[in-house]
Amino acid sequence: MDGCIHQAETLVELLRARGLTCATAESCTGGGIGSAITSVPGASEVYYGGVVSYDNSVKRDVLGVSGSTLDKHGAVSPECAAEMAVGARRLLKTDLAVSVTGIAGPGGGTPEKPVGLVWFAIATAKGVRTEKAIFAGDRARVREQAVVHAIGMLAVEGVS
Repeated sequence: MDGCIHQAETLVELLRARGLTCATAESCTGGGIGSAITSVPGASEVYYGGVVSYDNSVKRDVLGVSGSTLDKHGAVSPECAAEMAVGARRLLKTDLAVSVTGIAGPGGGTPEKPVGLVWFAIATAKGVRTEKAIFAGDRARVREQAVVHAIGMLAVEGVS
């Protein structure tokens, strides 16, 4: 997790320098992104909070993911990730929001959605962008890689 912490330090410095704020919407990482960011002294200047939406009811009722998105595409989809990020940004009133939803394993995978599949989204005033990754390793490794990837997405948006 040292890589996560170093990357989070860089993110906090970058957002602070640019005067930007961020939020998170997490499913399979269970708060890991927020934990990494808040481990950095001064993170409260840039990180407003996050929603751990492990259950679909939280995705729907708190973040505003539509029931039709969940029914048609499932929780592990670019559509759901996009709506999660938009919902977190709206709810927490931040400049940026990142979301993550995936299958960390060891079970739950299918041929169409294998273990290690993670969808990410970043929402800004300019819109929303999604990314897909398939990570190798056990549950802890998939989650750690997802945290690193999400923090990286926030950093990239922070310099755009």
